[in-house]
Amino acid sequence: MEYGAHWPLIDFDGRGWSQPALASYVDAARQLGYDFISANDHLVFERPWLDCIVALASVIDRSGEMGLATTVSLPVVRGPAALAKAAAALDILSGGRLALGVGPGSSVRDYETAHISFDERWPRLDEAIRVLRAQLKTGEPAFEGRFYSTKVALEPRPNRPEGPPIWIGSWGSDAGLRRVARLGDGWLASAYNTAPVQAAQAREKLGLL
Repeated sequence: MEYGAHWPLIDFDGRGWSQPALASYVDAARQLGYDFISANDHLVFERPWLDCIVALASVIDRSGEMGLATTVSLPVVRGPAALAKAAAALDILSGGRLALGVGPGSSVRDYETAHISFDERWPRLDEAIRVLRAQLKTGEPAFEGRFYSTKVALEPRPNRPEGPPIWIGSWGSDAGLRRVARLGDGWLASAYNTAPVQAAQAREKLGLL
C-alpha cells in the first residue's frame, strides 16, 4: 500500500505562501516515507488557491522519488489541451513521476469563471479524458468529439510511451465507477464522501466492470 500527503494550497489565514514553506511540507512528507505529494485544483474558491500544476513543478527537486499527483485537476475548466501540455512538461521534468488525477470539479464558480456551462461538465469530462489520453500516450488514435478534438498533436510528449496514469475522481456512484473502468487507469475516491467500507465495495464493483 502506498500513501500520499495532500498539499494544502489554500490560503487559510491570509498570510499567503512562500516557496520555502511549501518545500518544507514536501520535505516532511518525504522524510516520513510518503509515496506521493498531491495537490487539488481550483480557479476560484472561498479563499485564494495556489495553482496546483505550478506548485508541483516548484518542488520537483525537493520531492525526491515521491510521485507527484493532481487530486484532482480540472481538464474541462482548464481545457484538456492546455492541461495535457502542462502535464507532459511536469512528467518530463520529474522523470516520469506524475499521476494525473482528473475530475469535473464541484464548484459552479470555476465554470462561471471559465465561461463553460456547469450542466455540460460530465459529457465534456468524458471527451476531455480521451483528449488527454490521445495527447499523452504514444500510439493512441486521434479523437474527434462534440466539444474537443486532437487534430493537432502536442509536443513534447512525456518520456513514458504510455504517458502518466490517468486517475478519475468519483464519489463512488455506479456511473462514476463505470467512467473509471471505461476511461481511467485508477479511481480517486473522495475522502469527504467515501468511508473504507464504501471504498472496498467500489473496488469489488470495479473488478466486475
